[in-house]
Amino acid sequence: MPFLLYMLAVAVFAQGTSEFMLAGLLPAISDDLGVSIPRAGLLTSSFAVGMVIGAPAMAVLGRRWPPRWTLTAFLGLFIAAHVVGGLTDDFAVLMATRVVAALANAGFLAVALSTVAAVVPADLRARALAVVLGGTTLALIAGVPLGAALGAGCGWRTTLWAVAVLSVPALVAVAVATPTRLGGDTGPGRPRALGAEFGVLASRPLRIVLLLAVLVNGATFCVFTYLAPLVTDTAGLDPAAVPVVLALFGVGAFAGVQVSGRFADRHWRTLLVWGGGGLFLGWGLLAVGAAHPFAVVVCAPIQGALSFAVGGTLIARVMAHATGAPTLGGSFATAALNLGALVGPVLGGIAYAGPGARGPVLAAVVLVLAALAVGAGHTRVGTRAPDVSAPEDQRG
Repeated sequence: MPFLLYMLAVAVFAQGTSEFMLAGLLPAISDDLGVSIPRAGLLTSSFAVGMVIGAPAMAVLGRRWPPRWTLTAFLGLFIAAHVVGGLTDDFAVLMATRVVAALANAGFLAVALSTVAAVVPADLRARALAVVLGGTTLALIAGVPLGAALGAGCGWRTTLWAVAVLSVPALVAVAVATPTRLGGDTGPGRPRALGAEFGVLASRPLRIVLLLAVLVNGATFCVFTYLAPLVTDTAGLDPAAVPVVLALFGVGAFAGVQVSGRFADRHWRTLLVWGGGGLFLGWGLLAVGAAHPFAVVVCAPIQGALSFAVGGTLIARVMAHATGAPTLGGSFATAALNLGALVGPVLGGIAYAGPGARGPVLAAVVLVLAALAVGAGHTRVGTRAPDVSAPEDQRG
């Protein structure tokens, strides 16, 4: 794999850490800036909204720039937003920096996914995407807990500075190693017409895959967001067990991404069918056995693995279908992921009002069931991607 992919993964790791780490630092931010905790919580939701809106918007904005300078500009803007956020004493300014960071993050990830799809052979695309997306799962495993620990020990501003510093080596590598042209059938430096790209993205098979990505990722973050009260209130474990269970989920997620990278190019259908069925069964078992600590501890890594194996496979399918939309395909994959990450916690919060922390798990069951129903109704989804040669593609 090209060295550039690993530097992109470092940048995605820093960005994933930034997206989730402030959730654990809200009391400190609230005290320091004199705002309520619910208002401080808007820092997290505003980032997610910025990611959903920013992915297609930033991809359109930068589509006529060479990928080297697009990625460099987005990553430089991401770093600058964290520097300003670390210096300000004004909550409104901090909120603005989170929105700017989200827009830059969305643009970077969208262009990065499109770049990866263009610089590696089609039969290695899922593996290459797994390298880059592995940065997100590593953020869940290590970045978020380390950010929380650093913020608790040195202040919440330190976490923003740490993310900025971590992103600098990736910025240098991107500026040096990213190609200035991706080529393709539209010719170097001549991106395909915007209307033509949207036409590709409006195709029925691709819309189905994007919907499946939203549903599966929504189920994942529906549970992940409320995993702490599930551990303490429902399972009755000590609060000290929360980081352990979160880490187990993250380890499973990392393993799932690696599985999708290894097998999704040739065996995507098997991963989606069996992985989706496993997700439905696993969330159902967790909903039934949530009061038993053993069930929570065992299900966390298994469901993390299944969630990200299926999610990673769906992203690979999006990019396989979106070869006719070289500048916008990655943006829609990014938007689908983050729309799930935005909708899932909202639905989980609504479900939490009923049966408590068990409610979000039940909501995840419903979301995965909806995904299975959509997939079953469109059994030929993904079978006509012309750039992927694989036995399961050939069978239809």
